[in-house]
Formats: sequence, C-alpha cells, structure tokens
Amino acid sequence: MSDLFNTLNTSPSSAFENTFPSLKEYSVSEISFEIKKCVETNFNKIRVKGEIFGGKRADSGHWYLSLKDENALLSAVIWKGTASRLPFKPEDGLEVIATGKITTFSGKSSYQMIIEQLEISGTGTLLKLLEERKQKFAAEGLFDPAHKKKIPFLPNTIGVVTSPTGAVIRDIIHRVTDRFPSHILLWPSLVQGDGAAEQIAGAIRGFNNLPKKGHIARPDVIIVARGGGSLEDLWAFNEEIVIRAVYDSEIPIISAVGHETDTMLIDYVADVRAPTPTGAAEFAVPVRNDLLNRLSTIQSRMSSGISHYFSERVNILYGLNRGIPKLDQILAENRQYLDERTDRLKIALKNYLLNANNLIEKINLKPYLIKTILEKQETNLKNLELRLNSVSVESVLQRGFAWVKDENLQTIYNTKQAQKAQHLNIRFIDGTLTTHIKGKQNEKLQGDLFDLL
Repeated sequence: MSDLFNTLNTSPSSAFENTFPSLKEYSVSEISFEIKKCVETNFNKIRVKGEIFGGKRADSGHWYLSLKDENALLSAVIWKGTASRLPFKPEDGLEVIATGKITTFSGKSSYQMIIEQLEISGTGTLLKLLEERKQKFAAEGLFDPAHKKKIPFLPNTIGVVTSPTGAVIRDIIHRVTDRFPSHILLWPSLVQGDGAAEQIAGAIRGFNNLPKKGHIARPDVIIVARGGGSLEDLWAFNEEIVIRAVYDSEIPIISAVGHETDTMLIDYVADVRAPTPTGAAEFAVPVRNDLLNRLSTIQSRMSSGISHYFSERVNILYGLNRGIPKLDQILAENRQYLDERTDRLKIALKNYLLNANNLIEKINLKPYLIKTILEKQETNLKNLELRLNSVSVESVLQRGFAWVKDENLQTIYNTKQAQKAQHLNIRFIDGTLTTHIKGKQNEKLQGDLFDLL
C-alpha cells in the first residue's frame, strides 16, 4: 500500500519520465528524414496495379496522376524522361501496372510513387483504348479510302521497316527474290517495347525524305512488317505517331503486322493491308514467270489475230475483185462508142464541106447578089442615122425649143415645178441662160413659161 501511495503522490512529469526513460527525442526534420529513409528502403522497387485517375501533363513534361482501386488512392509522378519513353499516353480509366518506388514529400507530410515503367494491365483495357483511338482517327478522316494510294505494279526499290534480326526480313527477301527480284532497302527499327513507335515513324519519314534521284534509291513502296505476338507486343503499331506518319507518307505503304487475325490501327491507315509479311511481298511484286507466260500467251494470241485479220481481208479483196468488171470489158464498150462517134463526125464534116462548097459555087455564079445585099444594108444604116438625129437634143433645140432645169439640174416639165424652183437654167441651141425668181413672182407664174421669160 505504501508503494502505491508513493506512486500516486508523484508529479505527472516525474511519472512520465519514469515510464519512458529511454525514448529519444527528434526534431520535425529528423523524423521526416527517418520516415523517408524507412519508406524508400522498404519500398525501393515495387509494382502497383491500379486505374489511372486525374492524369495531367505539366508544362515541364512531367506527368502527375493517381493510381486507385475501390478502397484507396496513391499519388504518383512520371518524370519527363520516363514519360517520353512510354509506349502509350497515360489516360484516365486505363488499368495499368506501374513499376517504381515510394518516396515521401516532407513539405506536406505525404508520400507518392515515382513511376519508372508503366504497362497496360489486361487485354480488355487495351481493346477499349484501341477502339477509342480507332474512332478518333476515323473521325479525322485518316482511314478514308479516298486517301489511299495505288501500289506500283513493278517497283524498282522496296523499302522495309522492321527488325534487322528477325525472321520477317528474311521471309520478305526470300519471297521477293522468288517472285520478281527487286532492290530491297531495309530501315532497321524496333518493333516492340519502349521507343519502337518513334523508330517506326522515323523510318517511314526517313524513306519519304530521301531525294528521288539521290545516291540512295528512294523506295517506290514501303512495307512495315512484324511477326505475330500479343496485343501488348504489337501495341507500337497502334500509336498515334505511327498512324500519322503512315497517313502523311507520299510513298504507298503496305502494312504486315502480326498474323492474319491480328488487326492494328496501322492496317486501317495503310494503303494496303497484308495478312502476313510474306503476303506483303506478294502484294509488292508480281510473279516474273507468270508475267512471261502471260506475255507469251498474249503474243501468240496477237500473232494469231493478226494472221486471221489479214486472211479475212484477203478474202474480202478477192470477193471485191470478182465483182469488178475487167478493164478490157470496160474499154471495149467505150472503144465501140468512140468508133461510132468518129464515123458520124466524118459524115458530118463531109456534109459540111459539101454545103460550103455549094454556097461558094453559088456566090461565084451570082456575084451581083453580094452587091445587092451590101447596098440594101447601107440604105438601112442611113435611115437609122436620120431617125437618130431627128430625136437628139441638138436637133430639137435647133428647131426652136429650149431645155429648162432647176437649180439641181432636174428637168422642169410644168409651171407647178417651175414655181417651186429658186432659179431656172434654160438651155438654147447656142447657150444657157439662168433666171432668178424672187418674191411672189414665182407664185404668179402662169401660162407659157417661155413667154414669161
């Protein structure tokens, strides 16, 4: 009882000191440092599965987001260098697996995850993201068939974007060589993992930037190829940077990614989609032997057609020849007609000469006849001359008449016309007089005009 009493009578501070005699005292900074060391030591390398929430890219290039599940929320940050290597954009709603470490932020007594690697968790999430991107690109017209270019029939150079060490490039080379040997230009590229999308897009743009007549042959067609794999393995061919590089390409592009059942977004934007890399080579070049056989068949058909054509034309000419009368036959009738006309001409000429001779004989027998005819014609000519002189202007004027005209030299036939004239020109046999009519004298002009004048 005495021990208990002594304890109860002890001061509070004395009691606390006696209860925790070995506790170390920390400053706020010291305890924050200890917590940070503890957290970072125990959670230095972890993998966390969760759904992205509130993702936002800062102007610095860093990404700030949270990982959540149904019960908790974990703040996280992705530094700029790591974010630039991500195979996809951290979008809200994506279920991911983040690899990194936990660190504390002393200024706010909080903790967060530094994400060093980010993967999409589950095929369902990937398919959801794939469908969203597909709808986005389709709305922009990137899959429009009108934009697709025709693959050249016989390309001189085929560009290939793929891994230089895989079986894909060997299959393409082997298939092209078997069908129609063409120059193949490989642009090595990653086809999976971090940086693959950037390298694929860079290879496509690199081929397009080659000069058309430069030292390195610019491809006439590009094959972008990769072998089979999971959706995660093929994800680089769904990235926006690759889709836009294919869309912007001036060179026609054949996509050959995965197996026949695999369909990536690059297949929608490419000019032709091949089910396999080997199929891409078959789209790129025809079979040389098939072309030779086809040319041989065409040549044979053309030769046969030409022979048949000329044979038909010869038969037509022979038929026409049978319908054309012979030259001797045509000339015979004309000769007969000419002979007939010649005979008739001889008879007519003979008769003409005979008639002319008879006329000459008559003239010679009756020379007075010509004299009579000439005298008669001379008499008729004199009579006509007399009649002509009797009606001439001079003969009329000589008999005492005059010719009256107005100022416009129009003939005046009566007093009414004379009254309207300003002056009158009167022609006699020996000259012309002009008279002017003034005032009302012209209106009072009556009777015989020549009496008034």
